[in-house]
Amino acid sequence: MRDMDEIYREYAKPVYRFLLRMSHDDDLSEELTAETFYQALKSINRYNGECKMDVWLCQIAKHLWFRELEKRKKHRTVDLEEIENEPDDGPSPETVLTGSEATMELYRHMQRLDPVSREVMYLRLIGDLGYREIGEILGKTETWARVTYYRGKEKMKKGRESI
Repeated sequence: MRDMDEIYREYAKPVYRFLLRMSHDDDLSEELTAETFYQALKSINRYNGECKMDVWLCQIAKHLWFRELEKRKKHRTVDLEEIENEPDDGPSPETVLTGSEATMELYRHMQRLDPVSREVMYLRLIGDLGYREIGEILGKTETWARVTYYRGKEKMKKGRESI
């Protein structure tokens, strides 16, 4: 087994980029990258080499990202001072509301999917990952990821039509 410092030097940037594509937040990506390697160090004895090291690390990072999303959903707060001091040169509230309503509708439909389809949809739509990467992270093939995404999308379309 390679030294953890060597593993960190080789894989920290790819793990960081993976998290950045999902979170679009530099600071959070750095924080989750550090946490990924901490978790990997704690469980390195369970790494059996069945998948590539970068895939294993990205699986850990993905789980940490999903946990972060769940925490954010539960603890969403708004600092009123921050809102009051913010310049009013952005889009109109109607535009923001329409965009956020569409996003919320998308999330609602995704929540109705089975867990595997939902995870593929999150990785594709939020994480902006390719099918090959999704397949590697989930231990499946690129074709499986593509088909699962397509079926999830179709289920979401049917769900929208029935509303």
